[in-house]
Amino acid sequence: MSGSPDEEKLEELRQKKMEQLQDRAESQQGGEEQEAARQQAEAQKKAVLRQHLTDDARKRLNTVKMSKPQFGEQVERQVVSLARSGRIQGKIDDEKMKQLLKELKPDSKSFDIQRR
Repeated sequence: MSGSPDEEKLEELRQKKMEQLQDRAESQQGGEEQEAARQQAEAQKKAVLRQHLTDDARKRLNTVKMSKPQFGEQVERQVVSLARSGRIQGKIDDEKMKQLLKELKPDSKSFDIQRR
């Protein structure tokens, strides 16, 4: 009789472990699908940017992204949304990119220090 409860516990532990392994396998599949979707969206974004930016404008945007990644991403999203809405005529050159960066640039905080 003492063997029976131990076998039940052992079987219960096996069942729990099997469920955990199945859950982990399912979550990895979901993660792979999300990664594939993210990569596809990134490729589409790069294609839109390549289509609507001149080489100089792309270089400037890459430089901004290297120094300020969040701001660079914001500018990329703005350019992509403008392109998708059809509000970009022709290509954005370096001068237009400078203007766009100035418009989107976060307000710099200035501090006035006064000595007494």
